[in-house]
Amino acid sequence: MYDVNKGYELAKEFYGQYGVDVDQAISVADSTPLSMHCWQGDDVIGFEKEAGALTGGIQTTGNYPGKARTAEELRADIEQAMRYIPGELKLNLHASYQEADSFVDRDAIEPKHFEKWADWAVEKGIGLDFNPTYFSHPLSENGTLSSADENVRKFWIEHGIRCRRIGQYFYERTGKVCAINHWTPDGDKEVPVDTLGPRMRLKDSYDQVFEATKDVTGVVDGIESKVFGIGAESFTAGSHEFCMGYVMKANKDHIIMTLDTGHYHPTEVVSAKLASVFTFSDRVLLHVSRPVRWDSDHVVSFDDETRAIMEELVRMDKLSKTFIATDFFDASINRIAAWTIGLRNTRKAILAALLQPVSQMKELEASGDVSARLAFKEEFKAAPFALVWDYYCEQKGAGKGLEWLANVRDYEKDVLSKRV
Repeated sequence: MYDVNKGYELAKEFYGQYGVDVDQAISVADSTPLSMHCWQGDDVIGFEKEAGALTGGIQTTGNYPGKARTAEELRADIEQAMRYIPGELKLNLHASYQEADSFVDRDAIEPKHFEKWADWAVEKGIGLDFNPTYFSHPLSENGTLSSADENVRKFWIEHGIRCRRIGQYFYERTGKVCAINHWTPDGDKEVPVDTLGPRMRLKDSYDQVFEATKDVTGVVDGIESKVFGIGAESFTAGSHEFCMGYVMKANKDHIIMTLDTGHYHPTEVVSAKLASVFTFSDRVLLHVSRPVRWDSDHVVSFDDETRAIMEELVRMDKLSKTFIATDFFDASINRIAAWTIGLRNTRKAILAALLQPVSQMKELEASGDVSARLAFKEEFKAAPFALVWDYYCEQKGAGKGLEWLANVRDYEKDVLSKRV
């Protein structure tokens, strides 16, 4: 095993010649909250007593053994993964993860149905984020907030209202702002004749949710778009243009844009959208995933786009203005390994972005020296970043390199393999 301290000192020497403060970069990366999604642990099933099949254009593939069957098992698995994920964390819950003694429909959920999650978060000293669950329900088959059936739409509006009040409850319990993400899968397999009607109803539904809960505090609301889903390949009511228009027209501090890395055409990237959104909005909710030709929600990789997103946020000085959450669900591999790999890669990309001489690069660009600008960009792709990352992980007790993998394998043998 190599000496991480020696490696760290060598890396500091390298970065120091460019004026990069490595200790400061570690401090910022460590204190940037990452919201860890709960639904990786049970393949987006949830704990409603009458939960049905997964719907809403969402699909999980694989049947790796050991998924969580109860909230207690899920919390234990989350805690296990958190051991290997350095830095400040929150937990991101969907409404379908309520814990009630008997079935409670989504238009009737209350804070008390999430009390155990709040107790657990307070014990762990972490914040909670939240999501209305507008899918996997008998009343979601023909639209939710955009439904032409007013009774159906009323049901989902009430769900949204209750979710915002639960978000305030999470804020009051944890003392940390609750980011609520609003996404609906409403769409059509073919292009409908009436494309305006569903969007007008969706706008009205959001308006009603926010008007009815205008007294709610401690909550920010992301409005998330999607280009298509399974069964909604040709039309989505909540398109990017609709969602961006809604956020900008609303002009409210708590209503912000959600950018999900898997919710655009294959040639579009979120890294290219961030500056445009920040031109008109002070905050953004970011969902980090990995699309492979479509919104397939693969485990986050330390790839070019993930790095480019974090580089944009650092270069714009918007890291602290971005609510960063992960969103993937892979049922083909060990679920705790999936969490660990994805969250570590997200944090790793943040740290790598902070370990660049941004001020110096901006000065070169402003002076017109675009040759040097390109040279700097390319040079730092091969900088000794891994030495800093290993040092950071060891300092946080998260395990350097792949040390965490043996522990995950032991947990699988001792715990996960016994779930049948």
